[in-house]
Amino acid sequence: MDPFSAAPPDWTESAAHAYEFCCPRCQASPRQAQAVWINRRAPVISEDYQRKWQEFYQCQCGQSWWAWSRDRPAPSP
Repeated sequence: MDPFSAAPPDWTESAAHAYEFCCPRCQASPRQAQAVWINRRAPVISEDYQRKWQEFYQCQCGQSWWAWSRDRPAPSP
């Protein structure tokens, strides 16, 4: 699966919005996802003119979820 494909995979249709940047069902990190798709064709412009995208993840537990790219936590050292 190409995360930058123009067409969304079928599993994104049932994705839940995750308010923490992890699976809302099992709290697995995005690194543990079985598949990833980034909706780069429809960016949203925030109040401060920054772009953000929806990042979709298919978790190993079966839950599909998405979160905003700007909500991604900073990488730890």
